[in-house]
Amino acid sequence: MKFRKLTALLLIAALAICFASCGNKETKITIAVPNDPTNEARALTILANLGYIKLKADAGVTATVLDIEENPHNIEFKEIEAAQVPNALQDVDYALINSNYAIEAGLNPVKDSLAIEGSYSQYVNIIAVKEGRENEDLIKALVAAVQSQQVIDFINKSYAGSVVPAVDNPTDGYDPSVDYEALNGKTVSVAASPTPHSEILNIAKDILAAKGVTVKIIEYTDYIQPNNVVESGEIDANFFQHVPYMDDFNKENGTHLVNAGGVHIEPMGLYGGKQDSLDALK
Repeated sequence: MKFRKLTALLLIAALAICFASCGNKETKITIAVPNDPTNEARALTILANLGYIKLKADAGVTATVLDIEENPHNIEFKEIEAAQVPNALQDVDYALINSNYAIEAGLNPVKDSLAIEGSYSQYVNIIAVKEGRENEDLIKALVAAVQSQQVIDFINKSYAGSVVPAVDNPTDGYDPSVDYEALNGKTVSVAASPTPHSEILNIAKDILAAKGVTVKIIEYTDYIQPNNVVESGEIDANFFQHVPYMDDFNKENGTHLVNAGGVHIEPMGLYGGKQDSLDALK
């Protein structure tokens, strides 16, 4: 009798431990995502496409964690400024990272990501200018240079799929409608993030130098100031963002930025932090 009671007590204790450690899922899976609206929506869309969450039917390009309808894996989201997400990787199970920041952090989006975004046209990185300037010869010359075959070749060789060209009809570096003689001696200033935007602009810089046009590249590590300095007229153009981000920025800040031309896509990737595979999400 005593043996049966002891066995029953041991069974109850074992079940209690199992329910506490397994059934209640007290240890949550943590995933870091960018905290700006459009890139957070990108990150959540990737997770939704993988089947780890379900977003509300009306969740759009500015979706946040509040738009998650189903979270069967009990994921805890850490919303972090996009540039800082790689720094948080060691403290979370997974992180969704923009390719430019992944590359800067020494990650290879093609080899190191556990999953990667498809080439969605709405996320093409663009040359942005203040409305009304997109048809100026100086801006058209800049766009023709970054949409050149030389730039496409550089992207393919340098980034091997981590950055994907998004130009359907590449130029030879020049726009036939532009009066380059009139631009000789002119300077076009461009705000850009270091990688890959500044590196790509250096190819365009060489192309335009042959026509006597100087490209002045000013590097920024955040998403706010590049738009502010273009809006104020301090800088002619910037190169770091996609159209959904720009549209949301205009709406939130009353700015008047427009797309002067697309260049490339930086696929967002899902990277392992404390986890080295997706098994924890199965």
